[in-house]
Amino acid sequence: MAEIMRKRTKRKMWNLIDPISHGIIGASITQRDKLDKLRLLEYSALDAMTKGSGTILDWRTLVDVLNLSEMMGKNGIGPEVLPVCQTAQDSLHKAALRYQETKKMGLDGQGIKAIRELIEYADLQQGSISRSEFERYIQKTKDYIKSNGKLVVEIE
Repeated sequence: MAEIMRKRTKRKMWNLIDPISHGIIGASITQRDKLDKLRLLEYSALDAMTKGSGTILDWRTLVDVLNLSEMMGKNGIGPEVLPVCQTAQDSLHKAALRYQETKKMGLDGQGIKAIRELIEYADLQQGSISRSEFERYIQKTKDYIKSNGKLVVEIE
């Protein structure tokens, strides 16, 4: 008589990733050296914008910091950043309009102060949550930008 075989589950085995260490990294606070690299990029963009030699990429870097901090603030992580975000957003919008007229990218004094404050708040926000939560906010911010196209300012 033929034996009846049970259906077997085909599970994926992730040989390249140690699931335990992957889980620990995701649950831990984002490593300081990674955040420092991010801050260096942001401060370099601010420096270029301060000197009036900023590029669209520098502007985009600062806008990304702004959007991420605003999303985190609206979701309860450092909500005191929201007034700073509004000032920074107004300044970055003015810089975009000025760039379209003059092809020079720069910030005014109030904008420089607001962006500097914003980067400090962003550092505190990002340093206080786990890496997985940080990545979730990045994705949430991307999704928000995609879904609210009419509210997003693009420059050419």
